[in-house]
Amino acid sequence: MRAAGGSVRARLSDLVAASDPGLLRLAAGLRTVGSIALTLLLLALSGAGVRLLVAGAITAMVATFAIREKQRARQAVTLALGLPAALASVSVAAALHSRVVVGDLFFVALIFCAVYVRRFGDRGTALGLISFQVYFMSLFVGAGLPTLPTLWTVVAAAFACSAVVRFAVVRETPAGILERLREAFRARLAQLVTAQLDLLDAGPEEIDKALEDVREGTARLHETAMMIQGRLEQGTADEATARLVQRRVADAEIAAERLGLLLLNARSAERTNTLTLHLPGAPVPAGGRLPVRDEATATLRRDLRALRLLVLRPVSASTGTGLAQVRNRLLGYRDEENLPKASPAVQDVFRGIGETARAVLGLRIALGAAPDDSDDSPATARSREELDAEDAAIDAGEQTAQEPRAGLARPTTRAAVQVAVGSSLAIVGGEFLSTQRWYWAVLTCWIVFINTSSTGEILVKGYRRLLGTVLGVVAGLLLADLVGRHTWTAFALVLLCVFAMFYTAPLSYTLMSFFVTAALGVLYTLLHTYSLSVLVLRVEETALGAACGIIAAAFVLPVQTDSRTNDLLVSVLDRLSEVTEAAVDQLSGGSPAELLDRARDLDQALADLRAAIQPLTHPVTPMRTRRDTARYVVALLETCAYHARSLAAMAELLPTHPSIAADPRLRGAGRRILGNIGTIAARVADERAAVEVQTGASIAALLEADLPGGSRYGRITDRVLRHLQRLDEAVVGLARPLKVPVAQPKR
Repeated sequence: MRAAGGSVRARLSDLVAASDPGLLRLAAGLRTVGSIALTLLLLALSGAGVRLLVAGAITAMVATFAIREKQRARQAVTLALGLPAALASVSVAAALHSRVVVGDLFFVALIFCAVYVRRFGDRGTALGLISFQVYFMSLFVGAGLPTLPTLWTVVAAAFACSAVVRFAVVRETPAGILERLREAFRARLAQLVTAQLDLLDAGPEEIDKALEDVREGTARLHETAMMIQGRLEQGTADEATARLVQRRVADAEIAAERLGLLLLNARSAERTNTLTLHLPGAPVPAGGRLPVRDEATATLRRDLRALRLLVLRPVSASTGTGLAQVRNRLLGYRDEENLPKASPAVQDVFRGIGETARAVLGLRIALGAAPDDSDDSPATARSREELDAEDAAIDAGEQTAQEPRAGLARPTTRAAVQVAVGSSLAIVGGEFLSTQRWYWAVLTCWIVFINTSSTGEILVKGYRRLLGTVLGVVAGLLLADLVGRHTWTAFALVLLCVFAMFYTAPLSYTLMSFFVTAALGVLYTLLHTYSLSVLVLRVEETALGAACGIIAAAFVLPVQTDSRTNDLLVSVLDRLSEVTEAAVDQLSGGSPAELLDRARDLDQALADLRAAIQPLTHPVTPMRTRRDTARYVVALLETCAYHARSLAAMAELLPTHPSIAADPRLRGAGRRILGNIGTIAARVADERAAVEVQTGASIAALLEADLPGGSRYGRITDRVLRHLQRLDEAVVGLARPLKVPVAQPKR
């Protein structure tokens, strides 16, 4: 029973870790709710009225969620600086309470400054957000000069409670967050192996869903790897440890993604394009719709289950003899003599299982697992030796900073001008709708500009906020009737809504807006200003604010979605070229380069592009052809990034791996790929550029033609060639959707 209970708890723990990597959303919700609850308790004990309780709750929420820095010391400094900023903001709001025109002008100036200071990083963003939101709170509770001393006390108490909860109650350290992210990576890797097992067994009716699950699992694993990379610097003791963990996480991700592709190949009589794993809705190869049932695939199913068991075993747990035997068997597939008798495609899957097991072993060692080599087979011992040699060779590198843009070309300056203009329109329009609650339109205009960079992004965000607000009004009506005049029941519901708001914010902006509006309905009940007309006015002000934001974005220093995506596309292509060139050069015998950092830059550039094309791929977009083209281009770029990451990972093995040797012929074979990437980037940057994508013989043929009669370097070089060939095909494939001319191959 104890074993069964432990197993259930472990499964639930893995499920939670996979659904919320690092428990970041849970911690954000608990931290914010805890700050508000402690503030309410302190103010209630001091005999504060409902209006002051609302002011304290809003201030505590702002003081908590505005701070985004990762180091605790920097968080403390920002929180300390935020208090005088909040006191100044509430003081000005109270002083200008009865001076409408001057107050509106100051509000616009404050909005401009709050956006402009984002150029100074997380601290500037936090201080600007605190200043704006506290001023908004003052308008919401009707702050005036007679109540100013009391409001100072409330604001100070809210900041103090936020500090207590952040640093004493819901404590988060960079090392702790990184450890939880690593657990999430392990859990998501196990989920991906489970999806791959389902893909192997899926029949004709289930194959499309099984493939979609593998795509989703691959994307979720990559998302977690990116989150880990973003926390390594703060969460590890030194730079060498950070690079070691980064390397092992990258190895495991690449191995798992390659295993999925090999499984697709094993089901099909034809070669599966890597694009199939990245393009939503891409069909399964025609020959792969029926599962294979024979002795080799039965062994394959057994070993995929064994691989999942190996992944799920926590780092802190001892492996035991049984698991050691499983590990030895899987790692044995890295040797040709241990492969079962099967078709070449199925044997490739066994090789992929062996490489994934090696990556899992490397990840366990990098994360500090206790050494357990008493039952090692020769294959396992050899894998450990390879990993130890690679670990010893990992060095830290330097990163170069990009030159920031100046003037109106700087994104923060442009956004500050846009939001100031949009807010001015929202103030004027909001006054026509309501002289008492015009500030809701300003708040919406402000919010739709947060974390957006183009007109299309602002349009989508405004639409989502309006939809969430409409649904939240309905919920607010129900909740307001439910709580009536029961103050503490209402505050309890507000806390639940606040927790749900922060827990769902990274998942759905519509859901977040829904919970915000529902909470506001309850707050209006507490302030005795609740009515259906007030909530309807909330919808009208939200629609007005979103419209003002869209108008400002479209006509004031506009950044068109096409222009934004083209810039990001060029950036992705540049990063792709850098990674590919450095990897090929190192595989050809060139000097070592910082490939992991460059691969991370490529992944980040691709993530930025994926976020920027959301207006083009949104379900409600009327331009279906553009939507499909955007998805196809991103899928091709993800395919290119996978092969570039694989080349980089293999290049980093070169100095230490006994079976990999530099091949100088690769430099010439990769020249066409690099030229085509540069050609496409030049055409995207300038449609009038007279360039053409070059095609011709396969990469393998180019390699053989470079040194006629030259010997091959074995399976490792063959794998390099496969990645180069598929990268070449994917790059050429980008030419058609991006309307880049393709030159006819010379005969």
